[in-house]
Amino acid sequence: MAIVIIFIVMFILMFLGMDIFVSMAVAGSAYLFATGNGPISIISNNMVNGLSNISLLCIPFFILVGELMNISGMTDRTLKFSLFFIGKVKGGLAHASIIVNVIFSLVSGSGPADAAAISPILLPQMKKQGYDEDFSAALNAAAAVLGPIIPPGIPMVFLALITNLSIGRLFLGAMIPGLVMAALLHIHVVIKVRKMNLLPTDDYRMTWKGFWAAFRESFLSLLAPVIIIVGVFTGIATITEIAILATAYVLVIGIFVYKTITIKKMLEAFKKTAQFSATIMALFAVAGIFSYLIAVEGLGKTLEQLVLQYNPSPFTFLFLVNIFFLFLGMIMDAVPAMLIFCPILLPIATTLGIDSTHFGIVIISNLMVGLLTPPVGGLLFIESKLSGLSFERIARASLPFVITLLISLGIITYVPSIVTWLPNLVFGVSR
Repeated sequence: MAIVIIFIVMFILMFLGMDIFVSMAVAGSAYLFATGNGPISIISNNMVNGLSNISLLCIPFFILVGELMNISGMTDRTLKFSLFFIGKVKGGLAHASIIVNVIFSLVSGSGPADAAAISPILLPQMKKQGYDEDFSAALNAAAAVLGPIIPPGIPMVFLALITNLSIGRLFLGAMIPGLVMAALLHIHVVIKVRKMNLLPTDDYRMTWKGFWAAFRESFLSLLAPVIIIVGVFTGIATITEIAILATAYVLVIGIFVYKTITIKKMLEAFKKTAQFSATIMALFAVAGIFSYLIAVEGLGKTLEQLVLQYNPSPFTFLFLVNIFFLFLGMIMDAVPAMLIFCPILLPIATTLGIDSTHFGIVIISNLMVGLLTPPVGGLLFIESKLSGLSFERIARASLPFVITLLISLGIITYVPSIVTWLPNLVFGVSR
């Protein structure tokens, strides 16, 4: 009963506008004071332990890579390279939004970071070419959902650290699902732009001369995601080392080759990275408190017994999990949702014979769709600010894209080989 009250207190504080990490800390501390199920020193000890994992260092470095790519002009060069191939296709800019988000996702691992980097470049161009403003903003928001799913997605680092799953398996397991989502978004765009009256463009000609010109200009920019992909596939370095290497590469290219990163811009990128990283680390610090009280109360075991007594099939369990996390994604951020519920539900999933990597990717995909759904809808707020449109207009325009992403979520959920094939190929079948 005490654990239920703590969750109620936490959600009430969140809905009252208190920061998530503060709500979790207050609720967890209140539990210890009210029940006496542990010394008060557990609070500080667990906060320190929550931040002691060296793999957490990769998070600020991946965020920094995205910031540096943006200020160095690498994002713009990547966009131009993409437009060389599809610029003449009707809806080329819309398709380019998806392609560039896929490429940028291989570096940043964050949906908001992708939207903040790519939308300011694409939105004015799409408006000039005759795209509907609502459609443009909604598409850029939907494409940014790929950021946390295609590796190195930051949510996957969270999930690996709180559940002891393999980061490598999660990264590789998310690759094909991310591309499936991207493919369905492309199909959505093809259908949608048929009725649009878009201005023709002669800026992009498919010639060998044009190809080599575009390739030379963007080659160094495209190497950044290659560094990360090769590092993940080969395992020649830890994920933290890969993130640091990618950051150093972008910094060197931006300062000494492109000469676009100034001291002022670099300090601004460091500032944004520190602010974003601080909120994430605060959540990890308080997560230890919740992990402790969940263990003390035996919540995981109780819930497992409750679920297994109904003997649900894996199909039914995954359906209910999808509904649950889609709802959670609408009302709270992905990180606390994973921190609280994944360690509880993962053992149940494995008991039912569901692959742990598959289950993790399903949860992450669910929660990332929540970036497009009100009332939280983090990407909707970002696109509203960047486009000047109201949150409500973008939310309505995003609904068809949400449906498209839900279709891809159904495929990912019920065709597990989409997730498991690549990690099993590289690492072998998990036991």
